[in-house]
Amino acid sequence: MAVEIEGRVLRNFSGSDYLGLAQHPEVIAGLQESAAWLGVGAGLSHLSASGFRAQRELEDAVAQWQGYARGLMFGSAYVANLAVMQTLLRDGELSVQDRHNHGSLFDAARLAGAEVRDYPHLAAEGAMRALRSRPQSAALLATHGIFALDGDMAPLKMLAVLARTENASLYVDDAHGTGAIGPDGRGSVAMAGLGEREVPLQLISLSRALGCAGAVLVGSKALIEHITETARAYLYSSPPPPALATAASKALALARGETWRRYKLAALVARLRRGAQQLDIDLMDSATAIQPLLLGSSSATLAAARHLERAGFLVSAVRPPFVPDGRARLRITLSAAHEEQDIDALLEALAEVMQRVSDDSDT
Repeated sequence: MAVEIEGRVLRNFSGSDYLGLAQHPEVIAGLQESAAWLGVGAGLSHLSASGFRAQRELEDAVAQWQGYARGLMFGSAYVANLAVMQTLLRDGELSVQDRHNHGSLFDAARLAGAEVRDYPHLAAEGAMRALRSRPQSAALLATHGIFALDGDMAPLKMLAVLARTENASLYVDDAHGTGAIGPDGRGSVAMAGLGEREVPLQLISLSRALGCAGAVLVGSKALIEHITETARAYLYSSPPPPALATAASKALALARGETWRRYKLAALVARLRRGAQQLDIDLMDSATAIQPLLLGSSSATLAAARHLERAGFLVSAVRPPFVPDGRARLRITLSAAHEEQDIDALLEALAEVMQRVSDDSDT
């Protein structure tokens, strides 16, 4: 899995193409053939374009895959999150969120006029305290299934029980889970043994494991129809191209049919973590395709990323304001498109990086 930057070919460990489908010939052919017949852009509003067969087929396929009644396609997860918050929250109502949620969830809640209260990362007790701070208020409890910068999983079972006991709605943005983990690749909600009853609304990304772009909300028939009819973020934005829906349908079929992709990804994650342990490289606690290496300072993290690039690897250097001060890290992401030799070569380069970091700290 490689990327070319300024004439240099680097092994890419910074993407989110977890199943290696973004360059799959069938996905590309689906996009090209559909665009040849239907054009590049939708050319219509959402309400006018609701009859596009490709989009309806994708929405139905994603909903069936997830075990939900209906699906609704959006051009991006950001717009989908905005639509959810605008629809389910009124001015002054309560949005309770994990402190490590993506900025789009916080932005969406604030733009909806909600009162936003965050809780410490993964702390269900903190979520409970936030919900009980306004016991009579309608509330939406929002979390990711897998967190983008840490690679860890939300305690969804506990949050589902909490939402039920505190009369709140649980919304899960599973952008980094669906396709990559869980039974039939259905993501963290299914992995936790939950479904539409416990998680009435869920976001399924098309731009990570499925290698395309956009997102699909899945929920009950009544809830999806309500969003379709009232969410300004949906009504006043252009629909995604129908060719994109065709490509995503192809990718979904491949993700479900070629189960070896998930198994290979899991095996590569295990190989990286096992090798890192043998080399005394202390990766953060994550069982997912996102494997962060905490270095602390921004300068050390940038220097490490530059050293890896010189060695032929592209790895993201994540630093404030995306993470708190002192929590800068290399964000290593794996894909089924990687091979074992890619992992071994990366481990060798990481060992050199950590030795340089150690030497710099001693001087």
